[in-house]
Amino acid sequence: MSKVKKKTRKAVASKFKVTGTGKLIRKSPGHRHKLTKKSSKRKRHLNADKVLDKAHTKTYAMLMGVE
Repeated sequence: MSKVKKKTRKAVASKFKVTGTGKLIRKSPGHRHKLTKKSSKRKRHLNADKVLDKAHTKTYAMLMGVE
């Protein structure tokens, strides 16, 4: 009986990056378009990477095949 390999979900893998400690990094939403009405401070804060919360990390790590 052969063991089936898990496939990486490419949609998830393209949205997150894994750190050295195993945490997932994501980009903030709202930094793609309609930037003229947003203040410089708001755009600067939206540009920063955010750490994915613990509740979702396990699920997305499994879909990415990192575990």
